Amino acid sequence: MAVSGVNGVSGTNTTTTDKSASSAAASASLDYDSFLKLLIAQMQNQDPTDPMDASEQIAQLATFSQVEQTIQTNSNLETLITGNALTNASNYIGKTITSADEKTSGVIASVRVYSDTMVATTTEGDEIPIVVGVRVGTPSTSETDTGTDSST
Repeated sequence: MAVSGVNGVSGTNTTTTDKSASSAAASASLDYDSFLKLLIAQMQNQDPTDPMDASEQIAQLATFSQVEQTIQTNSNLETLITGNALTNASNYIGKTITSADEKTSGVIASVRVYSDTMVATTTEGDEIPIVVGVRVGTPSTSETDTGTDSST
């Protein structure tokens, strides 16, 4: 891998690298692109007369690989969670729902899935967020029968 030479007075490029490192460290999360830019900047600005130790470089490449694998794992988990949410949403359709405050209830006609919650729409058009305290159960056969409700 070719490394560009150091231009100017010694230390000029390290200031730029220090600023890049400081801004990257200040960031709450280090994403794949930021990590790659930081690694490339470090390699471009190293002293050609005293290059990075080979074991250090291998350790950094291993860290880079771990970051890449973690990003791929997170992407796969997001896909799995979305699929699970869609499966759960389809299971709610046709069941009765009662809001947590017990003021709204009805039969679920559709469910919208968002990144952080699901919202059920009843056959009457009422929208009820599916959160803790909401009761969902099988449709009752009469007005006095409450069905087999289960809390979510």
